[in-house]
Amino acid sequence: MQDLKVVFMGTPEFAQVVLEKLITNTNVLLVVTQPDKLVGRKKELKYSAVKQLALKENIPVFQPTKIKEDYAKIIEVKPDIIITCAYGQIIPKEILDLPRLGCINVHASLLPKLRGGAPIHKALINGEEKTGITIMYMDEKMDTGDIISQEEYKIQDDDNVGILHEKLAKIGADLLIKTLPGIIDGTNKRFKQDETKATYAYNIKREEEHLDFSKTGQEILNQIRGLNPWPLANLLIDDLEYKVYKAYFLKKVVKEVGQIIDIKKDAIGITCQDGVIYLTEIKPFGKKHMSVQDYLNGVKKEKILAKFVK
Repeated sequence: MQDLKVVFMGTPEFAQVVLEKLITNTNVLLVVTQPDKLVGRKKELKYSAVKQLALKENIPVFQPTKIKEDYAKIIEVKPDIIITCAYGQIIPKEILDLPRLGCINVHASLLPKLRGGAPIHKALINGEEKTGITIMYMDEKMDTGDIISQEEYKIQDDDNVGILHEKLAKIGADLLIKTLPGIIDGTNKRFKQDETKATYAYNIKREEEHLDFSKTGQEILNQIRGLNPWPLANLLIDDLEYKVYKAYFLKKVVKEVGQIIDIKKDAIGITCQDGVIYLTEIKPFGKKHMSVQDYLNGVKKEKILAKFVK
């Protein structure tokens, strides 16, 4: 496959893992990624993970603001195939129709479930038992193209977004390399997606990060690990925001939800629909990520006991 002329389109760390595998196994002629961003209080210019790898490997980088209007550079390369992974923009038909072997996408779910930009987050938040990778042909809609291959992954109790992200990136990169020979010689299968089974995983909204203690303990735990380590679940105590990294749940009968009823040496217990959520790792407003034990060493327990969270 070393002579396979590839244009790769992707942006975050997940896509970087896939690109690294492609560089080893094919001839990547051009990398297309999102424009650089200004981040942090100092507004420092940050390259995408994919751009960083491309520059390291001396591969030309193309960063159109709107791919629908600016794609001439891709046409100039005359790729055999275009491979996308978490690129971040809708690909126009002119590009989809360009390569002789088509446009292929690496998606982090078992399509047609969890179409969209946050399938790893939503798999955990929804309490899914399994997820996986889909290699698919792209079309003009979002994640609706024909499926070429899939690989399942059983979600583990200790998986969070960061852990699952790393596992699925490796699965996706390996599955793509296994799938490419069949695409090249035309022996691969392709399956239409069942639209009746389609679900969606749109990008996480700010309001989805806030914990709702009227929910069950399991739902809250799913939300916490489904947002860890980014963008992180949050709650308010005395109108100050606390980010939550880890917690555990004890089932019991409670009178009111959202009340701090128990403070252990290493955990803060907050009532929910069917028990108590114990926070064990947090980031208080204006402070760094810390264990609750360290946090409690610097505050008076009676000041937060019996308070209601928002």
